[in-house]
Amino acid sequence: MLRRRINRLLGRDERRADSRTINVGHRTGTSNEAIIPAKFCDNRIVSAKYTVWNFLPKNLFEQFRRIANFYFLIIFLVQVIVDTPTSPVTSGIPLFFVITVTAIKQGYEDWLRHKADNEVNKYPVTVLEDGLRIRKESEKIKVGDVVEVEEDETFPCDLILLQSCRDDDTCFVTTASLDGESNHKTHYTVPDIEKDLDSLNATIECEQPQPDLYKFVGRMHLYTNNQEPAVRSLGPENLLLKGATLKNTQRIFGVAVYTGMETKMALNYQGKSQKRSAVEKSINAFLLVYLCILVSKALVCTTLKYVWQGKPGQDEPWYNEKTQKEKDTNLYLKMFTDFLSFMVLFNFIIPVSMYVTVEMQKFLGSYFITWDQDFFDPEIEEGALVNTSDLNEELGQVEYVFTDKTGTLTQNNMEFIECCIDGFQYRYQDANSEVDGPCVTDGPLNKLQQKAGREREELFLRALCLCHTVQVKESTERSQDQVDGLTDGVDGLGVDGEGIHPPQEQIGLIASSPDEVALVKGAMRYGFTFLGLESKTMKIRNRNNDVEMYELLHVLNFDPVRRRMSVIVRAKSGDTILFCKGADSSIFPRVRQEEVENIRMHVERNAKEGYRTLCVAYKCLSAEEYNQADKGLKEARLALQDREERLMAVYNQLETGMSLIGATAVEDRLQEEAAETMEALQGAGMKVWVLTGDKMETAKSTCYACRLFQRNTELLELTVRTLDEGGRRREERLHDLLTEYHKKTVQDAPPAKAGVTRSWSSSNQDFGFIIDGATLSMVLNPSTESNAKLYKSLFLQICQNCTAVLCCRMAPLQKAQIVKMVKNSKGSPITLSIGDGANDVSMILEAHVGIGIKGKEGRQAVRNSDYAIPKLMHLKKLLLAHGHLYYVRIAHLVQYFFYKNLCFILPQFLYQFFCGYSQQPLYGAVYLTMYNICFTSMPILAYSLLEQHICIQDLLDNATLYRVIAKNAMLRWRPFLYWTLLGVFHGLLFFFGVRFLFSNPALQDNGQVFGNWSYGTIVFTVLVLTVTLKLALDTRHWTWINHFVIWGSLAFYVFFSFLWGGTIWPFLSQQRLYFVFANMLSSVSAWLVIILLVLLSLLPEILLVVFRKTHSPNTRQETERQSVYGSLSVVMSSVSLASPFQKKLVQSSVGGLQSPQSSARPLLMRTFSDESNTVI
Repeated sequence: MLRRRINRLLGRDERRADSRTINVGHRTGTSNEAIIPAKFCDNRIVSAKYTVWNFLPKNLFEQFRRIANFYFLIIFLVQVIVDTPTSPVTSGIPLFFVITVTAIKQGYEDWLRHKADNEVNKYPVTVLEDGLRIRKESEKIKVGDVVEVEEDETFPCDLILLQSCRDDDTCFVTTASLDGESNHKTHYTVPDIEKDLDSLNATIECEQPQPDLYKFVGRMHLYTNNQEPAVRSLGPENLLLKGATLKNTQRIFGVAVYTGMETKMALNYQGKSQKRSAVEKSINAFLLVYLCILVSKALVCTTLKYVWQGKPGQDEPWYNEKTQKEKDTNLYLKMFTDFLSFMVLFNFIIPVSMYVTVEMQKFLGSYFITWDQDFFDPEIEEGALVNTSDLNEELGQVEYVFTDKTGTLTQNNMEFIECCIDGFQYRYQDANSEVDGPCVTDGPLNKLQQKAGREREELFLRALCLCHTVQVKESTERSQDQVDGLTDGVDGLGVDGEGIHPPQEQIGLIASSPDEVALVKGAMRYGFTFLGLESKTMKIRNRNNDVEMYELLHVLNFDPVRRRMSVIVRAKSGDTILFCKGADSSIFPRVRQEEVENIRMHVERNAKEGYRTLCVAYKCLSAEEYNQADKGLKEARLALQDREERLMAVYNQLETGMSLIGATAVEDRLQEEAAETMEALQGAGMKVWVLTGDKMETAKSTCYACRLFQRNTELLELTVRTLDEGGRRREERLHDLLTEYHKKTVQDAPPAKAGVTRSWSSSNQDFGFIIDGATLSMVLNPSTESNAKLYKSLFLQICQNCTAVLCCRMAPLQKAQIVKMVKNSKGSPITLSIGDGANDVSMILEAHVGIGIKGKEGRQAVRNSDYAIPKLMHLKKLLLAHGHLYYVRIAHLVQYFFYKNLCFILPQFLYQFFCGYSQQPLYGAVYLTMYNICFTSMPILAYSLLEQHICIQDLLDNATLYRVIAKNAMLRWRPFLYWTLLGVFHGLLFFFGVRFLFSNPALQDNGQVFGNWSYGTIVFTVLVLTVTLKLALDTRHWTWINHFVIWGSLAFYVFFSFLWGGTIWPFLSQQRLYFVFANMLSSVSAWLVIILLVLLSLLPEILLVVFRKTHSPNTRQETERQSVYGSLSVVMSSVSLASPFQKKLVQSSVGGLQSPQSSARPLLMRTFSDESNTVI
């Protein structure tokens, strides 16, 4: 891997050429040909970030990019080099602790990625070498190896299909992990090659690796007996992609053409980048402010020191004469050294331990997601998975959600709902809804009435049985994966009391589109069963159990421009018939207009209900018409130039003048609670974009079913079809449409209220935007560079003013481009991508937060995501509950850390004004070291893990609460200023309160006075008690852990102070705090001042709490709003439902009412059930 990258950097690899040549089986084409073996990359997949060799330097580099870590490293080096008032240990130990804990956490997470990579790279595969079948690991496959793949196995690399066990030399694959399509696709072997692969002598010349999944150009040269080599063309139909799965084919053999990170699947991956949360960026901004405060303090003290020493007798008093070395020292050097000494003395204002507390909070807090039983799915017997705990709080800041469709919003499981024949509606037995127009549901629901005419009914059902590309899989052991059985579709529907007999054998259907399977199954319910295709003969069983046979002449495949597909068949009677099905907008202009009105209203009603509608038509072809069409199709398919255009012309000529028979309604089943989840996300203020590789009609129906598009939503379409309308150049039409849509959505739209995503009043219009992949390429890469910025800006503004956006026919990299464009737009909104296949990996890696769904489409998305959940419905709780609470917790943690460190250092700064700026520490060295590590760290850690200000159920029921914390509301400058002023107030009170006590010289019974270490110890004791009790006042949910760490921390401080001051430690050269603490507590005056100062510090907050409880309205929203802007009363934090020891407490709180007596109970003793619904 490293060699390949170096070669690329130096321009020495095979990418200098436009193509690569591969020897099949590593055999040379001719015996006298000189071969220089090409070097290709190995077949390893790498998603991990570190290796054993680069972990230490790379991890240290990333950690010291953080301002606080780098700053403390500099401080530590200064303490080692310069004579400073404090020991290097005071900075070294906290820094080492932070670096070590963070490295262990990140190393563990990367080890999990290595483990997942090894599962793929060590997967056993079969390779043919010298006629032998050899088992080896997947990572050892080389380009040119002939690989054997069996049914239901995943292709280990990109292969050219050489041989299949099927008689028709085809195989079926599913590409769900690549493009989201879980339907079967047909691939073909290279025609006319040796059946014995051991004797196959061939070379492949193909293009260099490129990410387009649907494009491949190559050719194979076949060498036999020194004759001129035969050439076979290769296309995407011959290429089997890594990540796809072999289906309905027992065994295939293929030659590896692209391996490892050069496969199309890997090329569609975005490179892993370090994701940083908005909270971390806020921390860095706050650190810069506190760094400026620190530098200012050091400058003030340095300046005042030399001003004070400039007075006569102050620079060199009689009791402290300078040494000769001090007298000879350069003045400016001495000033600089003093400046550094003051920096070291005040350096604890920068909370380095905050980083390790944040890391621990994220790491431990992530387990609450994995422990949450609501995320457990009994079908796969798995719950949620956290791959990256660094982004927990980002879940509470999401503004844009980008979701895949197939397998994410939908189950990709189509169900036939109803059909309409000549205007008469036919419904299922279990269908219940109002119908309009002529209807046949007045009689028995299980009988097909004759109102449409038996002949027309049978013609319609024959069309459903013949116009498709479905194939039948017959097996005594039915596949449970991606094969739709028909036996469940036979439920006794019949005519005139005659039941339809199910097939004697169990039959499964495979097709490239799930709606085709649904239509065939729907026809079966009404008496027509498709039996399969054999040697170009299609067999169906009619209502009378007679088998009808039709010769399949041509298939006019579906394409997104025509939006229809057709088949030409010949009946036994000799009649040649064209059956066509497609979207209504594609079929209606090509049939007789008098037939349209009878069916149009049914189609429109079904579309509004979210069903996917298809219209069915037919045309009888004369012998002359068919011969002309047959000739035109054959000529077009042999053409090397403009093949698609020539085929399209023949298709359009055939598909005119048809007769409309009826229409169908098919439902693509949504994921469980998909619509409710999308509504909740929009209610929370998030914009939802659907990015899919599927067709526009299908995706549009899904958006309606998910309620992303409403009935009153005006859809703005920017697709190839709309660009081709009007007969103008696409570039000109694109500019006109963008300008028109921008005027409608941005310029003419009334100003929207902040946070409102859907307008509920009739005066405002909701807009939905639809774009396809081809048009997106024109928007992002127009022909003229001058239009690039304009188009991109117009497109983005249009999308941002729409309630929902649908992007269809998207390639994986286009999905990532969309996410990147929004992520880098004005305001840098937080983005989230969710998907379940490898085609979604690029956008998952590009977004701020990537969510993988543990679906049926492989685990590539899960492996590369930040979080993985079993189902889409779990996203609601993950964001609205866990995300909300994680953000509130960590926001309070950050503000609290800055506050308590400001309280800690401000008295040290004030002390310099009373000690001649001599850099004398106020606190003992042990207190400097232990303050952030031991005395005050555990309470805030427990608080940030277990606190809850609003119960989970309320957060889920009221999605608008999510908006309150949007845009990093709790870490803006206003709440930061409040916490800073609070720290200044407490710091001033601590210092001058104790100084007022020391105005009385005799504080002990024996008349002795306290010294400077006693002064600092009293200040430190008041400090520890106040900041800990401040956190206790903020706590709304008390558990035994909160009680243990809060009261335990205070008890530990007292115990440690007695132990440290009451023992003579042999490893210390001097013991400044010997018996200071015990001596201090022997004074009643010291006790009194400690209690008074703690009460005075917390009294304003207690009074404001009581005042607000008495006068504020009892609404949780008011409490939230006050919390965001730094209110003194409410501190927003939460607890995860996942913790086992809190299960009973949480269950009792959900939906509970406030106890009438709870307000009279002591604040520190209120339980969660009291406080979860209490507004203070």
